[in-house]
Amino acid sequence: MLTKIDQKNISTDDAVPVGAGQKVHDSVSINEDNWTPEGSVTSEKGHSKSSIFFRVTIQIVLMGLILFGSFLAMNRLINAKPEIRKRPSFRTVYTVETVPVVLGDNRPKFTVYGEAVASRTVDLRSLVSGEVIWVNEKLKTGARMEKGDELVEIDDFQFKGALREAQANRDEVLARIKENESRIALEKARSQRLTEQLELSRSDHKRISGLRAKGTSTQKQLDDRAMSVSQRAQAAEQSQSNLQAEKAKLEQQNASLARLNWRGELAKRNLFNTMLKAPFDGVVRSTGAEAGRTVNANDIVVSLYEDKKMDIRFTLTDKRYGRLQSDKNGVLGRQVKIIWAIGTQKFTYPATVERIGAEISSSRGGVEVLASLQQVVGNPTIRPGAFVEIYVPDVLFAKSAIVPESAIYHGNSVYLKKDGKLVSKAVKVMAYDGDSTIISGKIQNGDKILITRIAEISDGLRVREEGDVIPNKRRAKPNKKNGKGN
Repeated sequence: MLTKIDQKNISTDDAVPVGAGQKVHDSVSINEDNWTPEGSVTSEKGHSKSSIFFRVTIQIVLMGLILFGSFLAMNRLINAKPEIRKRPSFRTVYTVETVPVVLGDNRPKFTVYGEAVASRTVDLRSLVSGEVIWVNEKLKTGARMEKGDELVEIDDFQFKGALREAQANRDEVLARIKENESRIALEKARSQRLTEQLELSRSDHKRISGLRAKGTSTQKQLDDRAMSVSQRAQAAEQSQSNLQAEKAKLEQQNASLARLNWRGELAKRNLFNTMLKAPFDGVVRSTGAEAGRTVNANDIVVSLYEDKKMDIRFTLTDKRYGRLQSDKNGVLGRQVKIIWAIGTQKFTYPATVERIGAEISSSRGGVEVLASLQQVVGNPTIRPGAFVEIYVPDVLFAKSAIVPESAIYHGNSVYLKKDGKLVSKAVKVMAYDGDSTIISGKIQNGDKILITRIAEISDGLRVREEGDVIPNKRRAKPNKKNGKGN
C-alpha cells in the first residue's frame, strides 16, 4: 500500500506497464527512496500510545505527591501556630430611663370634640298679614339687636279700623245695658208697689169676709174684694215676669259686651303686632324682611339667637358615660374646659354640664351631652357652629400612679429596676391621660419603673441609668505559658 506522499512522488514517465501474467507486490512502494512497510507503521503507533500513557501516569503521581506534601506542611504550620488568648466576654448592659412611682389620688382628663349651639333660638313670625312699610336699617344678618328694638313694621290701616269698629260696637252694647238696667230698676219698683197693693187687697178681703160672717156686709162687697185681690195678684205676677225678662236681656247684652271686649282686645293686639320687636338680646341669624313686601300670618320674618348663652354639644361613648354616671358626682354639674382654636391662637372657656340628650344617638355611637358655656371677658364670643375641644374630668382613681404610656408592656405589666436588673410586675391600666397612663397594682412609692422601650426585654436583664457606676468584677486570667496574670 502506498502512502499519500509516495503517490505524489510517482512520475508518469517512471510508470512501469504491467503485462499479462506480471504481478506487482502491493505492499511495496513504487518510490524506492520513500517506501515503508505496513507493519512498521503499526508498531510506531503502538509505541507512541505507550509513551503517552506513561507520561500521564507520572504527572498524576507527581501531582498527588505535591498535594499530599502541601497538606502535611499546612497541618504542621497550623499545629505550630502560637495560641491566641481569647478575649473575655461581657454581658450586655442597657442604658435606660426610669421614673419613680408616686401613689396618690389621680383624676385624669379625656378629650372629646363638639360644636357650639345656641341655647335659645327663635324664629320671629308675622302674626298679622299686610304690607311691610318699614324695616330697621340695622336689621342685617350677623347684627346684634337689643331687647325691645323695633325690627319690622306692617301697615296698620285695617287694624286701626277694626279697633274703632270694635270700640263702637262695645259702646252700643254698653248703652243697651244701661237701658236694660233702668228698665229692671223701674220694674223692681213697680213690682214692689204691686206687692204692697196685693197685701192691702188681701187684708180688705179678710176684713169683709169677717163682716159677712156677722151679716153686716153683702155678698157683692165680698166678691168685689176677691176680684180686687185677684187683679192685684195678676199684676204682681206680671211685674215679676217682666223683671225676669229684663234681667235676661241684660245678660244677653253682657255676653255681647264680653264678645265685643275680646274683639277690641284682638284689634288692639293685631295693631300692636304690626310692629315686630326683638324679644331678647341676640344676633340676627337670617332675615327676609324688605319694605314693600307683603307677608302673611306665620311667615318667618327674622331669626334670632341669644349670644350670651351658648351650649356645647358633644358625645360621650357608652363606656365613658357609664363610668362617669357611676361616679358619686354623676354627669350633671361636672365642670369641663372648652378650647376654641382660632388660627394659631387658643382660647379657654369654662362650661358646666347641664343636660343630657333625650335620646341615645345610635349614629354617633354614644350619649349626647349639653354643657352651658360661660363667655369670658376679653375672649372672642363663640358663635354657633364653632368646632371646639372639650377636656372632661374623669372619675377619681385612688392609690394609683401616673406613668408614661411607654412604660406599659404587653398591655398589663411594667418593669421595675432593682439592683441593676429588671423585674416585671403585673398592673392594671385604669385610664389614659394624654400621653400618660394611670395604673394600679403591686407597686410602691419610690419604685423605679422603666420607661425606655427595649425589644428583647425580659426579667433579669441588666440595665443602668446615666450616672450609675458599675463595679468592674472581671478577674485577670493567668497566662498558660508562664502561669502569670496579664
